[in-house]
Amino acid sequence: MSHHTPLPAEPVGELFKAAFRSHPAGVAIITASGPEGAVGLTASSVASVAVDPPTLAFSVTGGRSASHIAAAQTIVVHLVGADQVDLVRTFSDPTAPRFTSDMDWELLPTGEPLLREAPWALRCEIVHRAPLGGSVLLAATVVDIRLSPADSAPLVYHNREFHTLFRSVQSVG
Repeated sequence: MSHHTPLPAEPVGELFKAAFRSHPAGVAIITASGPEGAVGLTASSVASVAVDPPTLAFSVTGGRSASHIAAAQTIVVHLVGADQVDLVRTFSDPTAPRFTSDMDWELLPTGEPLLREAPWALRCEIVHRAPLGGSVLLAATVVDIRLSPADSAPLVYHNREFHTLFRSVQSVG
């Protein structure tokens, strides 16, 4: 006995997008130094891959920031919370000014832009690039982690909107 509804007669690509719109994802801002200065973008594709060595993966698609991040040797992955939603929206909008004087950011001694208000900042070295369709899948080894004293509720991306999580429904473990 099947518990699944038969798939509508839509192209698989459209169903794929609909499936992932209904699947909540964590939110990060990824920054790097490009040839013309600091670049950054919002990503919901960041995933933990391995602990030893600490490795994460994410994908980027099109745009100036994405191409500079894909070409960078090192990046900073900022794991953000609900308190940083305005920053997330700024880095989601390709036309919005980024790294302005009113943003709390600095260049690290190693050259990457750091957004100071992010609860977690993982400086990474990109170790693998795999072009897939119109995207590039990147794997990066974490070489340094900075923890901000700011504590923020988790922020997730679901159905093209940002949402915050306030409490646990059920403990796992």
